[in-house]
Amino acid sequence: MQKHPQAWSSSVGPGDKVPAAGTPGAPAGQVGSSQTAPRRTRGTSYACSAGSHAPGCLRSYNIPANLLKPLLTTPNTFINHPLKGCQRLTCPIPSQSISASRMALQENGKYLQGSVHGSVNPDLTSERLTASFSVEKLTAWLDGGAEHTRLRRAVVEAIQCDPVFSRENQYFQSQNERYETAVRKAVHLQKKMHEMGWTENGPEFKYINRALSGDVAFLLHRIFMRSISVLGSNEQIAKWIPLASQYKLIGSYAQTELGHGTYIQGLETTAVFDITTQEFILNTPKISAMKWWPGDMGRSATHAVVFAQLYVHSKCYGVHPFIVQIRSLQNHSLCPGVTAGDIGPKMNFEHIDNGYLMLQNVRIPRENMLNKFCMVQPDGTYVRQGSQKINYFTMTTVRIALLSDRAVIPLMKACTIAIRYSVVRRQSKLKPGEQEAKILDYQTQQEKLLPQLAAAYAFHCLNNFLQELFDKAYREIQRKNFDMLPELHAFSSGFKAMVTQYCTSAVEICLRACGGHGYSSLSALPYLYTEIIASCLYEGENTILLLQTARFLIKCFSIASTGQPVPPSVTYLAAVKHGNCPAKNKLDFLRPDIYTEAYQHVATRLVSSTAAKLLDLIKSGVKEHDAWNQCTVQMAQAAKAHCHYIAVKNFAETVEKLDTKAGIQQIMKHLCDLFALHGIFLNAGVFLHDGYISGAQMDMVTASYLDLLAVIRKDAVPLVDAFDFTDKSLNSALGSYDGQVYQRLYEWAQKSPTNKQMSPAYERYLKPLLHNMQSKM
Repeated sequence: MQKHPQAWSSSVGPGDKVPAAGTPGAPAGQVGSSQTAPRRTRGTSYACSAGSHAPGCLRSYNIPANLLKPLLTTPNTFINHPLKGCQRLTCPIPSQSISASRMALQENGKYLQGSVHGSVNPDLTSERLTASFSVEKLTAWLDGGAEHTRLRRAVVEAIQCDPVFSRENQYFQSQNERYETAVRKAVHLQKKMHEMGWTENGPEFKYINRALSGDVAFLLHRIFMRSISVLGSNEQIAKWIPLASQYKLIGSYAQTELGHGTYIQGLETTAVFDITTQEFILNTPKISAMKWWPGDMGRSATHAVVFAQLYVHSKCYGVHPFIVQIRSLQNHSLCPGVTAGDIGPKMNFEHIDNGYLMLQNVRIPRENMLNKFCMVQPDGTYVRQGSQKINYFTMTTVRIALLSDRAVIPLMKACTIAIRYSVVRRQSKLKPGEQEAKILDYQTQQEKLLPQLAAAYAFHCLNNFLQELFDKAYREIQRKNFDMLPELHAFSSGFKAMVTQYCTSAVEICLRACGGHGYSSLSALPYLYTEIIASCLYEGENTILLLQTARFLIKCFSIASTGQPVPPSVTYLAAVKHGNCPAKNKLDFLRPDIYTEAYQHVATRLVSSTAAKLLDLIKSGVKEHDAWNQCTVQMAQAAKAHCHYIAVKNFAETVEKLDTKAGIQQIMKHLCDLFALHGIFLNAGVFLHDGYISGAQMDMVTASYLDLLAVIRKDAVPLVDAFDFTDKSLNSALGSYDGQVYQRLYEWAQKSPTNKQMSPAYERYLKPLLHNMQSKM
């Protein structure tokens, strides 16, 4: 269910002047001045030189010809945007003697948009001086090695010093302006990649999305290409991928319908094979069959991979993918029989033209059915090779990919903003006679934010685990071995549901922890929240996905009960252990084997008890589908428990393999402990249910959990610094590296168009009202 702009690609934007001081994406000087200061980085700094860009006037936003036409007709000739290079500036080193701690602080300095007063807030500086580990080494570990870190920073720097990609005015743009900006960025990105020698298969490509923060058009174009690569034959790949790669066409991915999303088998669009003309005839038989939500469909796409029920000789063969042209490559008008448009305003992603599509007797050649695994021969014979579930493989790949870009990265950003703000914001006094305390010094604030920080690290490790599983499964599928598909589908479904739901709640907690300022769009937290909440809905509704995982678990439990082998991830279901938690004191709950076994026990109990209930209902005469429906609440709970167990287990195993040098393993161990104990603390009922953990032991859990908050609090700022987000990536007045929060809020607010012009409402309404009232006084 692709209700979103999409998880596969990158973003890029319009050429603007270097912004005024203190504005998003700009160096900042004194409040209200135009003075600028160079952005700092590790030893070297880059600053964007001023450059202007003539955006062009779009008379019709439905067909942005000045952007789309050059891209589609001359793919190797890039639109000429006035762009000046970045100037390399040297970062002066203080002449005074620098202590080891201050040298470490320099090493961990971030790319700044510019310090408001040319300095870092001392409350943030003091936090960075006491780090218990090397921030740089933790960053390198997160990236998979120092070489990856250097490459990522080079890509980010190249993108963010280009004024075309500025996000300066994002919070003040209309929907049409956001869309035009996103298209311009996407077009310019092709030029940028050509100039830099980057390719979509190169090592730099995965860092482009991070650099652009997703604000770019044609994200579904990546899914279009991916679906052809996975589901198409060699001949189809040879025909379509070069065209798509060179942007001689723009693709979308049309699966979700107005009346059906996650339940793919229920899709109603039809594709009937006409043996006389060797064509498929596609139709939208009723309004609920209308394609609804595909990104890039509303205004941009020329082609789409359309999922439809295949009919041959009046027999339905289920849902299959077809390549359908929807707009002319000459003038971008809709093709005959095609009705398409934009679905209208959304909570977020206004830069993406999510669209609708209706088809009326649209004919396409027989060769346009993607046929790597299923095909219709000229005589109408239907041939299948391999598992029909391969048609769902594209969605599985998207679910895994979106976890990083659309869930974990936003959570990391939210934690960075909220934690930096929480050491700058002072409120009330902890001790009489002292100055107001940093709000992160309050245990309640720690308990809000630090578990979310631990979860960000846990899900980063989990994402790496899932990517490895996916790569292994894909290699097997390439060899026509589909044995891993059920496990991969269960993993991608369950973890997509668990991680997106967890991260959505976590980002909301970060927003609320920042108080009223968190509610301001200029904090970036509302943007992150409305972005991440969509991830709970697209690519499969979370409850349905949990039930799909539960079905896999129930089946594996039944198989394991007979002694037959099951996939590696669920072998624990066959090894039912009896007894209670062996912890004797609160320190025992800092042992990974203790808390991991507790999670395993709960997952096993919930899966086995749900399977037993289902079996009992069926034995009592309840029809299987009714019995299933009566167990769905417990099934969803069992699926969550399974996913939580795997996440804790994977985090613990990852930490155990870490190098003990540079203090990284120790701080990661603390985070792993906090992630595990937070889950027990929040879900005490399921651990206490059968007495596996006693009431006294739960008190031990609580004590260790609260102790960890104070320990991790000391490293909170260095831990978010290790995420290595630039100020331009965060685009937050609250979360900038220098911590000059109040100056930025004020200066950014001045950018609002409402502060630059007299309100029309004054002449129309306020003036008559006020003058009328004065005349009566």
